[in-house]
Amino acid sequence: MVDTDRVVGAAKDFGGRAQGAVGDALGSDRDSMEGRYREAEGRAQRIYGQAKDAVRDIADDVSDYAEDAYGRVSRHGGTYLRDGRERVETQVGENPFLALLIAGAVGYGLALLLHSRR
Repeated sequence: MVDTDRVVGAAKDFGGRAQGAVGDALGSDRDSMEGRYREAEGRAQRIYGQAKDAVRDIADDVSDYAEDAYGRVSRHGGTYLRDGRERVETQVGENPFLALLIAGAVGYGLALLLHSRR
């Protein structure tokens, strides 16, 4: 599933590039600057959409794996827990920035929960 931020961001990026190129060609500093701004805004939105897609995909994978591991642990013991730990280590090793984003989101959520109880 493709996030709408990716599509909208790509459209803004393309539109900004076109506007910047037209501004450059016509010598219009205003159009050129607006185009560069829209291009940067589009890239940021596209990257944000990609990050959301990646988090969604990893969450789905972790959920599926956890469900499978839970069913197997009751039958086979600790080997599946060890396999799960290794798989999480692999995911974090391959996507350290995404792991930081997820850890930050979890920490932020916990902070909100703790703060709301006061």
